[in-house]
Amino acid sequence: MHIEVVYALPAEQERIVLDLAPGATVRDAIEASGLTMRLIDAQLERMGIWGRPVSADTGLREGDRVEIYRPLSADPKDVRRKRAAKAGKS
Repeated sequence: MHIEVVYALPAEQERIVLDLAPGATVRDAIEASGLTMRLIDAQLERMGIWGRPVSADTGLREGDRVEIYRPLSADPKDVRRKRAAKAGKS
């Protein structure tokens, strides 16, 4: 089955297309992609299929897009609070 594994950096995107055996998991796809050699384990904790968070043991289907999520550089709630506080001072 054809699977795509993606990892987005701020300036570029890694995209690997794989052909895996039926019954493969998200973990299998990430290992087969070779991205584990370039990414630290902390970055491999959050992953999804087509934008839906899943575990590494989730089974894959034909055409799935496995996404590896980077840690957030800033908490969105904190950013909104700071923006609201700044707007309130004007």
